[in-house]
Amino acid sequence: MPQIQLPVFPAGSTEINSDLAFECRDNEVTYFNGHLPVFRHAADDLASFRFFTAGLIVNGTATQSEIVKAFGVPLTTVKRYTKKYRQSDGKGFFAPPPRRAGTKLNPERLRQAQQMLDAGLGVPEVSRQLGVLATTLHKAIASGRLVVQKKRPRA
Repeated sequence: MPQIQLPVFPAGSTEINSDLAFECRDNEVTYFNGHLPVFRHAADDLASFRFFTAGLIVNGTATQSEIVKAFGVPLTTVKRYTKKYRQSDGKGFFAPPPRRAGTKLNPERLRQAQQMLDAGLGVPEVSRQLGVLATTLHKAIASGRLVVQKKRPRA
């Protein structure tokens, strides 16, 4: 016969709702369902916090307003990471953000810049001719998208 679990939380924990609580101790946050720990993460691990609390909301275990009240997080932030959880099934919290494609150094300009660098022109001259900032060219060189030939010392 099923038994009802009384809402008994460990001493020092903060109640989220009648079934859930959390406790921050020794730089770790532990979530409890009654007296049983169900999840733990480092106090400064924002991705895990967002992942778990969004999961609570999506699964219907907690409401957005309960998360807002318990943790002092803005409602718009809670809505944003709940949407992210639904769209990526939780994987989006741990994946690196997608890199934005550059608009100044498109494939054609990269080809032109590489030809100019291969012809022996310096970065400042290539920058002037293409109308691209020198720092943009230096970033492309640092990332390996452009290659500068080393000058040989004169004999």
